[in-house]
Amino acid sequence: MNEVVMKSVKLPNGETIGYRERVGSGRTLLLVHGNMTSSKHWDVLLENMESDYHLVAIDMRGFGESTYHEKIYSIKDLAEDIKLFVDELQLSRFTIMGWSLGGAVSMQFVINYPQYCEQLILLASASTRGYPFFGTGEDGQIDIGKRLTSYDEIKVDPGRTIVMQTAYDTKNKELLKLVWNSVIYTTKQPDENKYDEYLDDMITQRNLAEIYHALNTFNISHQHNGLVEGTGEVSKINIPTLILWGENDLVVTETMTNELVEDFGDAATFVKLEKCGHSPLIDDLPKLIKEVTMFMTEEKVQ
Repeated sequence: MNEVVMKSVKLPNGETIGYRERVGSGRTLLLVHGNMTSSKHWDVLLENMESDYHLVAIDMRGFGESTYHEKIYSIKDLAEDIKLFVDELQLSRFTIMGWSLGGAVSMQFVINYPQYCEQLILLASASTRGYPFFGTGEDGQIDIGKRLTSYDEIKVDPGRTIVMQTAYDTKNKELLKLVWNSVIYTTKQPDENKYDEYLDDMITQRNLAEIYHALNTFNISHQHNGLVEGTGEVSKINIPTLILWGENDLVVTETMTNELVEDFGDAATFVKLEKCGHSPLIDDLPKLIKEVTMFMTEEKVQ
């Protein structure tokens, strides 16, 4: 097994980006994490994927060991950081794989900088039409008839933002664990020591409301998403794309995934991961690795 090393690099915009790297002689796979996580949550893939792959997992701005000097308010902001990051590492002609939030960031990066990536893999990804943020009703439940429209509204939402931010601020790992067991680790859970490391990692996030807002306003489709008109930029993605979705995912719904599949059309391959939820990394790592390596190998051969 090749060693996974934690490193950091300073970007021209003044941010310092943490990342994990596992050196390999073969193709490069850039891993972009989701919300409430960092490169730490890719650890099982970094440790178990075939050793000849060169793996790089980034901590996006405001997550993990990366700095957060300037606030981000859009997915484009995070995609720009990816551009600066890969330039500093002199990466080119690589495959990019985005999980959840990371899927939106990866799509925007590929759109803005098409010369960098050979393939795109979307794992339990946010839709091309974003991820809606609904407000909290008087009963304390999410009100799907009350979509919030601004960062200021999201920042003070009592149902999600304030609850989760308070859990971060007070380091309430029991509450965070309860949330993850309820909506993410519904099939399997990491072992106790690893789970505790993941929880410690979660509370490093410093941009929760900003990420909610960025996802809420993201829309690269040709459709109006109920909040903003789509940019139509999805049509600019012309590299081989793999969409992976767990059939038991409670975070990214089947409806959102159908939007992805519809908006990509014949430009993407869709694979449903059986008995997996929002974290196939934990639910069925061998299946995930098989699908990823098969796609990267077959598409490269073609």
